[in-house]
Amino acid sequence: MIVITAPTGNIGRRLLSLLVEAAPARGEELRVVVRDPARLPEAVRGRVEVVTGSHGDAATVERAFAGADAVFWLVPPDASTTPDEAYSGFTRPAARAFAAHGVGHVVGVSALGRGTPQAAQAGLVTASLAMDDLIADSGVAYRALACPSFFENLLEEADSIRENGVFTDTVATDRPAPMVAVADIAATAAGLLLDRSWTGVGSVPVLGPQDLSPNDLARIMTEQLGRPVRYQRQPLDELRSTLLGYGLNEAFVEGMIDMKRAKDQGLDSGIDRSPQAGQATGFAQWCAQTLKPTVLATPEAVDAH
Repeated sequence: MIVITAPTGNIGRRLLSLLVEAAPARGEELRVVVRDPARLPEAVRGRVEVVTGSHGDAATVERAFAGADAVFWLVPPDASTTPDEAYSGFTRPAARAFAAHGVGHVVGVSALGRGTPQAAQAGLVTASLAMDDLIADSGVAYRALACPSFFENLLEEADSIRENGVFTDTVATDRPAPMVAVADIAATAAGLLLDRSWTGVGSVPVLGPQDLSPNDLARIMTEQLGRPVRYQRQPLDELRSTLLGYGLNEAFVEGMIDMKRAKDQGLDSGIDRSPQAGQATGFAQWCAQTLKPTVLATPEAVDAH
């Protein structure tokens, strides 16, 4: 029995799609934990057991993890609380349930940075690494998927790229860093959940095929979109003011700012690329398949979607 949390999110829905196809042949049953079962794809609903509720709720995870052999763990973003509450606070009931129900293996989505000079002051990443320790202390075999920034974050910039030819971030224009497609994270998780011959606690870096700077991203987007795209660096103070203006929790905002600062100081750098299961998605490929259709769509089509 494999349990999937956050099965309707960016990573979870891709993972669910992979497991629905691959798990039955291996004698694996699937169970999902979801707040709103109506958001599950119709083709999937009859092929998985559904536990309705939040996987941050003790009663829900008690039901969800009974009889579970493996769990995919992903904490949904919650900018209404502190980083520690958003990660470890949300995970604590699950960690107790892992131990109580003898769950053998857990695969969690986490972040790069463990062991770096920046790790202790990296805001949301620091909170994510503390969550990993909490899960590991429950006694399960654990693999943290150590992820850099996602290609998909650029989809939030699609309107600006379409209308102004500009995308923004806070890192230096020439700082190269790894990035990854969410499909590759899902594929790595599927491999670990289906082949549970691993033991102990460890992290698995999930990286794209090369490090890219914002200038590299602009060049590749320009090539793939057939229109000029440039990078505009945003000061951290300006980002902080914008986020606070949205009414987000002040401590969470500081966690985001600290994470951005740490990334600019090299938090994600220096990771050796070991062979990954499957082919890592390149940025040009992702642009052609995912970003280009979004940017070139009319605003009306985007709204309808």
